[in-house]
Amino acid sequence: MIDQPGPPSVTASAGRGSCTVVVGCQWGDEGKGKIVDVLAREAKIVARYQGGANAGHTVHAGGREFILHQIPSGVLHPGVRCLLGNGVVLDAKQFLSEYDELAERGVPVAGRVGVSARAHVVFRHHRALDRATEVAAGRAADGSEIGTTGRGIGPAYEDKTGRRGVRVADLLEDGAEGAVARSLDRARARLAELGADPAEAGGVEEATALAERLGNVVAEVGQEIDDALAAGESVLLEGAQGTALDVDHGTYPYVTSSSTTAGSAAAGVGIGPIRIGAVTGVAKAYTTRVGNGPLPTEFPQAMDDRMRQLGGEFGATTGRPRRCGWFDGVVAAYARRVNGLTGIAVTKLDVLDTLPELKIATAYRVGTRVHRTTLPATVGALAAAQPVYETLPGWQSPTGSARRWRDLPPRAQAYLDRIQEVAGAPLVMVSVGTRRSQVIRLA
Repeated sequence: MIDQPGPPSVTASAGRGSCTVVVGCQWGDEGKGKIVDVLAREAKIVARYQGGANAGHTVHAGGREFILHQIPSGVLHPGVRCLLGNGVVLDAKQFLSEYDELAERGVPVAGRVGVSARAHVVFRHHRALDRATEVAAGRAADGSEIGTTGRGIGPAYEDKTGRRGVRVADLLEDGAEGAVARSLDRARARLAELGADPAEAGGVEEATALAERLGNVVAEVGQEIDDALAAGESVLLEGAQGTALDVDHGTYPYVTSSSTTAGSAAAGVGIGPIRIGAVTGVAKAYTTRVGNGPLPTEFPQAMDDRMRQLGGEFGATTGRPRRCGWFDGVVAAYARRVNGLTGIAVTKLDVLDTLPELKIATAYRVGTRVHRTTLPATVGALAAAQPVYETLPGWQSPTGSARRWRDLPPRAQAYLDRIQEVAGAPLVMVSVGTRRSQVIRLA
């Protein structure tokens, strides 16, 4: 059993002037945006450290819904500085559209949002390449499409690691047109090879049209964070996607194109790793995944459909239905290890309120081997994994009005206790609804 709430916040418990990473423990869509929004009221800076417009954070505040693809969730708190680090790939058109929409809805953004000059830019031709690559993969005999969002993230990161990308800083310099033109020429040639229309790549003028506006938000992200920490302020580093989508540690090749784990947070904003004081992992009370790839605890079709409706499990970025399954304790324990979690926040507990019984996967059997804290390295082995389940009774009563641990039904408490035991990380927060107020703070 968990004791009554102690210290006032996760951020405060990490120590004044410290930096907390918020990272997903599953396949993304865990509710990180809401957790960051709740913690951001105590932060000076919230910074994104990787990913791009393929992420979608849904936050409910003041009776309104905000879907944020690139700007950090902390923007909904006046006075919080929101930064996009060098590890992010920036879709300038999407970013500025989001910026303008927030302003139109009365959210102050001028002077509060900054972008690293070292962030790479996602252009129209990256999006065209992303779509064409998926179509070509779908035509292949092995059906090897990844199930990407089509937002150009993979091709942009390919250009980055291939040392041929265009950064925000490059876009603002004289001669930017030449760099963009070279990138376009490569993209058009590749589109033709894939059987797509090279005209889908767009043109140089379109790609450089937003450069002047970007110049107004360029920031020295690492320096700002370092200065804030030196002044004793609290900083949140916000990840996109989840641990099981990490390009190194996830279910490769069905992963995103960046490192999603806490280890990349320092590099993704430009500070040293010793500045990070805490890592809060976010996990749903069950499991979901968008796109292709193995999902060991996936429900049968009827239960999948039921959970999708109960939880509103449709992608914030694509609208695609999410695949659903029981809570995967192996993935959670793996996430604890690779991220160095100091605490875990469980979201969407209320979605389970009507279920008569629940299951938690505490291990996988793959042939003669049992996995408890590690994921098989290949998707073939993971697809063959047989989950070992524990069954717990459901509480079958509403949890949405709970604001303290003792307000939760005893069986809900027991379920959460088991999650933290299996994950190996202390429970620090429980979300029981979409509103800011529907959060139980435990540390």
